[in-house]
Amino acid sequence: MVFCSMMTDEYLIKRTLSLAARAYGRTSPNPMVGAVVVKGSRIIAEGYHKKAGTPHAEAIALEKAGGKARGATLYVSLEPCCHRDKRTPPCTEKIIASGIGKVVIAMQDPNPKVGGKGIAELRRAGIEVVSGILETRARALNEYYIRHVTTGRPFVILKAAMTLDGKIATPKGESKWITGEKARREVHRLRGGVDAILSAIGTVKADDPSLTCRTGRYKSPLRIILDSELEISTRARVLTVPPETMIVTKKNTHENKKKILREKGITILEHEGARADLTLLMQELGGRGITSVLIEGGSSLNASAFESGIVDKVMFFIAPKIIGGRDSFPVVGGSSYRSLARAYRIAGMQIKRFEEDILITGYAERHP
Repeated sequence: MVFCSMMTDEYLIKRTLSLAARAYGRTSPNPMVGAVVVKGSRIIAEGYHKKAGTPHAEAIALEKAGGKARGATLYVSLEPCCHRDKRTPPCTEKIIASGIGKVVIAMQDPNPKVGGKGIAELRRAGIEVVSGILETRARALNEYYIRHVTTGRPFVILKAAMTLDGKIATPKGESKWITGEKARREVHRLRGGVDAILSAIGTVKADDPSLTCRTGRYKSPLRIILDSELEISTRARVLTVPPETMIVTKKNTHENKKKILREKGITILEHEGARADLTLLMQELGGRGITSVLIEGGSSLNASAFESGIVDKVMFFIAPKIIGGRDSFPVVGGSSYRSLARAYRIAGMQIKRFEEDILITGYAERHP
């Protein structure tokens, strides 16, 4: 039991968000959710959803509260679920049975199976419900989940490390290391929070990366390699399983090599035409339950991602270095460019420092 003299709705919802964030990288395809039970000026129990298939935050907090929950207030970062199409029972039933008198919610669940129905069920049971407290922060916490559950496709982050003059590699392909150790640790944390990393054969051939999360705290995501001509070496480090690897390549080509790769445990996803359609690929990944994708590629892949309109968020790490050279690789390449009037615009920018390096984060606006 925790006593607090600052028991405002905002303070307690912040607490639910902080609890929810403890499960970063472990709840997909579910959202991160935290819950706090308050009686008078005391927090009597709290909990958070730890992993898909395990009890939800509300259930954990109410189980801890026991009989003390009667007449108390439940604070939760997301509308309690009310449907049975999942592995755990509806949280609304447990809330009603516990005798909770009031529920304060950060945001409605955008899942069409919930979408206000949980709130309505609680109100029908005579429970007071307040919703929309710190909603913007709650939505940011679960932006992967929200994109997937509302559109069926994953939330896509384009990450790049560049010099101050916008280069990601020298003309000879040298890119290790543009940023410092602290920035690279943040990249590994970022990898640990997504379902998949998307790269291309050019990056694999140039760097032979593992594309794993090496923090020891988080899981390594699915690795997806765009390789239409199936040029990948069977000794490439990205083919070491686990973690899982998927190769996206053309149909009706290199069938013997595909067989070898499948025998190594590699998933082969085939596409029509000369190149993979990134929009269709995102739809396919979303249908497979992938809620988030981190793009870690080169100039060409970055350009294709922007042009296809799949990018939701950018994360650009910028080092205080200048390498110059017209043949050095820019962060976004391609054979064409956009006029200033039609340039890709980034909204909601935030800046964070990692020793000498800075990270600029923002959201890609949709373009015609």
